Amino acid sequence: MKYQKKLIWSAVAATVFATGSLAQAASMEDRVKNLEEQMNATTHAMESRGGGGAGNTHLGGYGEMHYNSIHTDTPAGTATKREIDFHRFVLFFGHDFTDRIRMYSELELEHSFFENGGGNGEIELEQAYVEIDLNDSNRVKTGLFLLPVGIMNETHEPDSFYGVERNPVENAIIPTTWWEGGVGLSGEVAPGWGYDVALTSGLNNAVGNVRSGRQKVSQAVANDYALTGRVKFTGMAGHEVALSLQEQSDIAQGAAGSDEHSATLLELHGVHNFGPFGLRWLYAMWDIDGAAVKALGRDEQEGFYIEPSYRINDQWGVFARFNQWDNAAGDSTDSEEEQTNVGVNFWPHENVVFKADYEDYSKGTTTEKYAINLGVGYSFH
Repeated sequence: MKYQKKLIWSAVAATVFATGSLAQAASMEDRVKNLEEQMNATTHAMESRGGGGAGNTHLGGYGEMHYNSIHTDTPAGTATKREIDFHRFVLFFGHDFTDRIRMYSELELEHSFFENGGGNGEIELEQAYVEIDLNDSNRVKTGLFLLPVGIMNETHEPDSFYGVERNPVENAIIPTTWWEGGVGLSGEVAPGWGYDVALTSGLNNAVGNVRSGRQKVSQAVANDYALTGRVKFTGMAGHEVALSLQEQSDIAQGAAGSDEHSATLLELHGVHNFGPFGLRWLYAMWDIDGAAVKALGRDEQEGFYIEPSYRINDQWGVFARFNQWDNAAGDSTDSEEEQTNVGVNFWPHENVVFKADYEDYSKGTTTEKYAINLGVGYSFH
């Protein structure tokens, strides 16, 4: 009998203990569930406000240093110039306000040293804009941004191209790096087909000097604007073909004593990858009106380059590039320029590159130049 009573009391105690434990477990589960609901509500509230933490702010940049040993032959004799220059130090800053509204900026120091009234360098704001996604395929931006022209103007980190120096055609004919202030619309109209349209500030030069005409959105004269458009095809993996067109009714910006200088830029390029083989090509031309421009032969300006390359492996690549351009093609003077580069790139990391190339340059029959160029560059995003 005593044994049976012990069993009964043991069963009762176990039942009471189990019931209490289950109640405690249920209470704990309710607390966890309530906490999860509170956290989800807080997260949703932050997302609806767009956030604002450091996790939505992005930092990037790139830099490159060059060594150039240049030998120039002219009728007056031979000159040698050796120079080392930390050419560009660039920082990118971006912030995502929401998943569809963001800002992006780029600040650059050129030639390492700058001070008021001295130094060889420049400090430039090359990008600073707000971009909004209109839908899954289209977006609008306003502020200061790079124009959709050429291969190099929008993408020019040193690890993304061959050669120590950027190609001269996208310097003399397309004035890379070229940015303006205004509004732009970009998107995709069909799979593989993209477009860009931009209404921006324009050039300001009464004698047809395109590169000097950039105002860099620094208290820029805005009597006349520029309209730029691009169509790009990327529907085949490893291939890009694009056509850009810019129109400006007066690149003299209504300067006193100057007639209207309407200007049209046409640019066509391709980037192709066939396994380890690569090919880049570009053609660009200007047609500029105006008596002063025509007198200098600058009413017609054009240039092209072609660049085959071979990627030996993930770290080594070789290239050759032929460039030809003329900023005074509208007259009969011997102003055509040619440059050939051959060289090698070494990437110890996909975003770090060492470069070396040999350069052969000529202008008409009067000037020849030979150079050995060495460089190091990096980028991060």
